[in-house]
Amino acid sequence: MADLLTLKKFEALSPFEIKDELINLAKSTSKLSQMPFLNAGRGNPNWVATTPREGFFLLGQFAITESKRVLEHPAGIGGMPQAKGIAGRFETWLKLHKDMPGASFLTEMLPFAVKKFGFDPDAFVHELVDSIIGDNYPVPDRMLVHNEKIVHEYLMWAVCGEPRPAGKFDIYAVEGGTAAMCYLFKSLKANRLLVPGDTIALATPIFTPYIEMTHLEDYDLKVVQIRAPQENKFQFTDEEIRKLEDPKIKAFFVVNPSNPPGMALSKETIAKLANLVKTKRPDLMILTDDVYGTFVHGFRSLLGELPHNTIGVYSYSKYFGCTGWRLGAIAINEDNVFDKMIARLPDEAVKALDKRYGPLTLEPRKLKLIDRIVADSRDVALNHTAGLSLPQQVMMSLFSLAEMMDVNKAYQAACMEIVNKRLWSMLDGLGLADKLTPNPNYDAYYALIDFEFWARKNIGDDAVEHLKKSVHPLDLAFRLAEAHGIVLLNGGGFDAPEWSLRVSLANLPDDVYDDIGRGVRTIARGYRDAYEAATGKGGTARR
Repeated sequence: MADLLTLKKFEALSPFEIKDELINLAKSTSKLSQMPFLNAGRGNPNWVATTPREGFFLLGQFAITESKRVLEHPAGIGGMPQAKGIAGRFETWLKLHKDMPGASFLTEMLPFAVKKFGFDPDAFVHELVDSIIGDNYPVPDRMLVHNEKIVHEYLMWAVCGEPRPAGKFDIYAVEGGTAAMCYLFKSLKANRLLVPGDTIALATPIFTPYIEMTHLEDYDLKVVQIRAPQENKFQFTDEEIRKLEDPKIKAFFVVNPSNPPGMALSKETIAKLANLVKTKRPDLMILTDDVYGTFVHGFRSLLGELPHNTIGVYSYSKYFGCTGWRLGAIAINEDNVFDKMIARLPDEAVKALDKRYGPLTLEPRKLKLIDRIVADSRDVALNHTAGLSLPQQVMMSLFSLAEMMDVNKAYQAACMEIVNKRLWSMLDGLGLADKLTPNPNYDAYYALIDFEFWARKNIGDDAVEHLKKSVHPLDLAFRLAEAHGIVLLNGGGFDAPEWSLRVSLANLPDDVYDDIGRGVRTIARGYRDAYEAATGKGGTARR
C-alpha cells in the first residue's frame, strides 16, 4: 500500500483523475486474484429508457421516406422533407408499420402532443422529421419551437414541483449539464455579473467541477462554503444559511439533490432560503443543478420556489440512461434578476457589452441573458451556427413526451427501485441495513460512506484517532482498489468529509453492492488490527 508521501502527491488532483489510478490498481488486482473488477466511481447508469428510443429510430425510417418523396436520386441523394400534409402521411405510414418497435408509442405521441400543447400537426411532425434528418441549422438557435414547449412542461414536473412557478421560462438546449456549466460561467463573467475577485457561495458537499472552476484564472472567484453536515441530515443549518446575508456574496451555486450525499433540500430548508432571499437578499443570484431531482418523490427545485433569482440546469443523462446523447437545458424565467442587474451596470460596462453583442442586434441592451448565453457559447461571432444538434433535440422531445404520457409514473418507479435495491444491498454488506430508515429527501443515486463516522461506532474512537494520525485519507480508496478490486471516489474531493467515499449506485449489477459494503468492513478491520498491533491494545472494538 502507498505510504503517506506517495498519497500526498494526489491531494491536488480531482477525484475523477485519481479514479484512473484506482482503476489501474483494481484491474491489476482483478487479474491476479480473479476477484471481480467493481468500478462504482462513475455515475453512468447501466439502464436505458427503451420506449422513446424505439420511437426515435422508427421516426428516422419515416423521415427517410419523406426525404425520398421529395427527391430520390439513384446516387443515394434525397430531398428536404416538406411540411404540407406530413402529419397525415405519418399517421398512414404508422398504420402500415404498426408491428414495428416504436409504432405504438409514436401513434399515441402525436395526438397526445397536439392536444396537450395545441400544436399544428403538420408543423410539429415536420419539426421532428426535418430535425431527425439533420438537414438544417438549428432555428431558432436557442431551441426549436415545439421542443422548447415540450421541455418546458417536462421541467415543470421534473424539477420545479408544486406549486407551479408563475410565468414562463426561456430554455436553451445544450450538450448536457457539463456544457451548461461551462456556458454559464463564461456568460456570467462576460456580462459582468461575476468578475474576478467576486465572492460566491457553494453548497457543500458539491460536484467537484463547481469547486475547481471557481479557481481557474478565467474566473478567480472567492468561495464561501454553505455546509450541509451529515449531523443535520445534509441540510443547511440556520447558521450556514445566515452566511448568505452577506452582500459580498453575489451568487449561490447549489446541486440539488446534492452530489455525493444525494440529499434533496427539504421543504423546511427551501422555505428558509426563500425567506432569506425575499427579505434580505433580493439581489442574490442562484444557480441550481437539479439532474438527480427525478429520483426523489415530490422534488422541489429552487427554480420553482425562487424563479426570479434562479438559473436552472438540468440534464437528461441520469434518468433516461443517455449520457452519450449529451442532452441538457438551461432555464431562466422571463422575469428575472439577471436581466435587471445587467441593465443597471455602470455606463462603461454597458458600452462594452453594446460592442460585444452589437453585431447580433440593433438594440443589444434589450438582449436577454439567455440569448447572451447562446451567443457566448459560440464566442458571439459564430452565433449564427449556435444551437444543439437537431437530432439531439428530437431525442429530447421524445424523452420528455414519454415521461408525460406515463401517467402512472411506472418508469420513475422502476428507476427508483433499481437504485434503492442496490443501496440496501450495500448497507447490508456494511452491517447497517437494520440500523437505518429511509429518508424521503434521499435520491439513492450515490451513497456517501462517511468512513470516520461509521468506524467510530465499529472499531472505536481510539483506533480512529490512531488511524487519522498515521494513515492518509486517500489510503482508504487506494486500499479498496488494491486489495478488493473496488473503485470508489474519495469524498474529500467533493468537500465532503476527508475520510469518506462516494459510491455510484447506478452503474453496477445489483448483486455486487453487498460486496462493496463487505469490502469497506474488511478494510476497517485491517485498520483496527494495525492499531492493536501498534499499541498492544485489543478486544476493545466491535466486529
